Amino acid sequence: MKYDRITEENIRMLVDRFYARIRQDPQLAPIFNNAIGETSAEWTAHLQRMYDFWSSIMLASRRYHGNPMKKHLDLPPFEERLFDRWLELFSTVANEIFNDGIADSFTGKSRNIARNFRRMMYPQPQ
Repeated sequence: MKYDRITEENIRMLVDRFYARIRQDPQLAPIFNNAIGETSAEWTAHLQRMYDFWSSIMLASRRYHGNPMKKHLDLPPFEERLFDRWLELFSTVANEIFNDGIADSFTGKSRNIARNFRRMMYPQPQ
């Protein structure tokens, strides 16, 4: 069953399923494990931040308080193309959980976020 509305519960489902895939992905897992850690305890805090982040983005809950750009700028360098892999996994999971309109809304937001991160992390010469 695909959801036709966004709730806190299905945001958690999206985040949990997405990051479970990240943790198994041979390209992305090393980056995330290096930044977050490899244990469930280390991941719990990150997942909670992501629940709050997506709740704030999609439900205007205002639960997220942080600076995601700074967090990403502080990461060790990684290949820019990995943003495409991140977006691919996110889109796949969103489309598994939500109907087309809602999945499109999530993936549209994720593309905007990735575009902003890319601009800051990989500036193009003028």
